[in-house]
Order: sequence, then structure tokens, then C-alpha cells
Amino acid sequence: MSDVSKPDLQAAYDVVIVGGAVVGSATAYFLASNPDFKGSILVIEKDWTYQKAATSLSSSSIRHQFSNPLNVQMSMFGAEFIRDFRTISAVDGDGIDLSLHENGYLFLANNDRAEALLRRNCKTQTDLGAETVLLDQAELRARFPWLMADDLQLGSYGLSGEGWFDNTGLLFGMRAKARSLGATYIEDEVVGLERNGDRVTALTLRSGATVSCGVMVNAAGTHGTRVAAMAGLDIPVEPRRRSLFVVDCRDKLAGKVPLTIDPSGVFFRPEGQYFLMGTEPDPDPAVDPDDFDIAHDEFENEIWPVLAERVPVFESLKVIRSWAGHYDYCTLDHNVIVGPHPEVTNFLFANGFSGHGLQQSPAIGRGLSEQILYGEYRALDLSPLGYARVVKGEPFVEEAVI
Repeated sequence: MSDVSKPDLQAAYDVVIVGGAVVGSATAYFLASNPDFKGSILVIEKDWTYQKAATSLSSSSIRHQFSNPLNVQMSMFGAEFIRDFRTISAVDGDGIDLSLHENGYLFLANNDRAEALLRRNCKTQTDLGAETVLLDQAELRARFPWLMADDLQLGSYGLSGEGWFDNTGLLFGMRAKARSLGATYIEDEVVGLERNGDRVTALTLRSGATVSCGVMVNAAGTHGTRVAAMAGLDIPVEPRRRSLFVVDCRDKLAGKVPLTIDPSGVFFRPEGQYFLMGTEPDPDPAVDPDDFDIAHDEFENEIWPVLAERVPVFESLKVIRSWAGHYDYCTLDHNVIVGPHPEVTNFLFANGFSGHGLQQSPAIGRGLSEQILYGEYRALDLSPLGYARVVKGEPFVEEAVI
């Protein structure tokens, strides 16, 4: 998405955000909309089309079904934010309706260990107010007659707050709102950082400009590791490629169809009159962040065979289109690293979302704005996801990773 306005660049900003996709724009929005913030914000995004941003290439979905309470709470806030986005995003008139399809997620278990995990997770989720229900084999058959359930022991189904929505609407809506509140966006790329002891003092841009900063936020997605290295910092985050496929099926599925996750990790959900299909990315090896080649053999060898057995009408499919996107994959524990570095205290991380950045962006943006303003988290304590766990080598355990 191009923008004809090219703002004049100041020599210094109170807050500089590197990366202007959904996480960077959420941070800019929450900061700019807080009446306690009186400073200046610069958001640096290298590509205003966002064609290769993880936001644009995601499966555009949100779920409450995590095992860790903090992840559940972040996504519950995300669902609330998405529902209210038409009001939140309004600039000189109506805002953007993100068309949240609350069809739910359906996790399937076919062994005792997976069943026990779904039961534990369901209790965690419902204790926090999520509407998750457990379905035995007979209930799965009755609710989803298109599902082959002979080997299934249990399903976990989200009745509300889960589904899929307009991903780019969320991005551009927050970006437009942040700009209307005074945040400055420029199309440029950070190529160097100046550091003086425990602070990052300035950023050098590809255009040749240098900008001083009070606080810097690293929201650079799969390029976040490179940005951190410019300040002499290291994070266990690597790009992982995931291919997604939109397919046509001759026969339609009856009733409300959720985003359904087979025990193998292969999943599908409706996409208009078609279906979107994929599987979890290979955890190894890392890929080049500029490698967007589609793994067509993955569909033929891993996705289609599994789903043809799980949903018999999927034996006859035709791929309509496909694309590849990236996870900024945290190799420590598949969870985001967020908040300040313990030594370089004005350098804040928002890296390693491992596929959850879109749905967690409202909670992360809110939390980072609180850190910048107050030096602490107020609405939701995100400190368990901080850099300290990287130093200690102690994973933030999340068992419901896909």
C-alpha cells in the first residue's frame, strides 16, 4: 500500500519503532492513544506494500486454546480488540470491520497423552473465562458429521472468540489510527545502530539519514535478529517458512466448520467458498528471510493425504492458489521475547512470535506502551516472556504449539 505523503524527518524522536507491520503499528497505536504520552513516535518500515510481511502472509486466525494462562489472556484481549476494532480504528468516520468469523478452533486427540493435554488446557482456558468445551467421539460425530472420528478420543472446541479475520485490515487500521494520533511513518530501512554503554542512541538508515532515539522497539519480524545484532545483542530467533494452500472442494461441508487441527498438526479452515490448508513449519533448519518459495511437495505428501482420511470429501481437491510466509521462530520455546534488555535498557524486544504475532499484537502493543511510559506492565504482566529467560535458558512452556 503506497502513500504519497512523505513526512519531514526530525533529528530525534522519543520512541523509534523498527518494523511497521502489525506489532510495530500496535505499539505505535497504544502509545499514541495514551493521554499520558506527550512525546514523538517514529515508525520505520522498509516496505509499505507489506506484501512479504508475516502479517499479510499469515492464516489470519486467533485462538484462546493455549496451555499457558498468559498466552490465553493475550489472545482473549486480542479477540476483544478485534471485535471492537470498528470503533477503535475510526478516523473521520466509520472504522474497519475486521469480519471476525467466530467458527472456533477444533483440536483433535487420538491418544491418551493428547487427550490428557486437551483436558488440562481446557480447564486452564475455562478458568480464565474462555468458552472451550470438550467433545467425546460421539459428540464429534454429531456436531461435525463430515469428520472421520473412528480413531479420535476427544476434541477441544472453542465456542466463541476464536476463528479468523481480516489481517491486513487490522494492520492498516492500526497504522492509520496511529498516524492520525501523531505517529510518523517512513519507508526506509535500519542499517546500523549507535550504542553508548547501556543505551542505543541513534539509528542509521539506508537513505543515509541518522535519527536519535530515547527508546527503541525492535518489531522487525524475521529481520529482528539482525537488528538486535547491530546493538551487540543476541536473540534465539530464526526464520521458518510455512506454505499455505487455498483449495476448492467439489462437495461442501455442512454446518459451522471450525479451524480443525488433526493430531498430526495438519489443519484446515474455510476461506470463503474454498478451504485454507497447511501444517506446522519444520522446526529445522532455518531459511533465508527472503526465501518465499512454496513447498508444493508438502501439500502433496503431508497435507492432502492426512486430510483426505480425516475428511473424506477432501479426497477430491484442486489447489486454487498458494503462498509461503515466515514465522520469526523462537528456538528456545516458540514464544515471543518482549520487553527491555536487562543491560541495554532502552532497547525493547518484540521478537520470536513463532506464528502468534497477529493475534497477540494488541496485547504486546499495549504492554510495550506501558513499559515505555511507566517502566512496568499494568494491564497484563508480560514479564515471564522477557529476555531474562533467554539469559537463564529457561523456556516459557507452551504445550499447545502449532
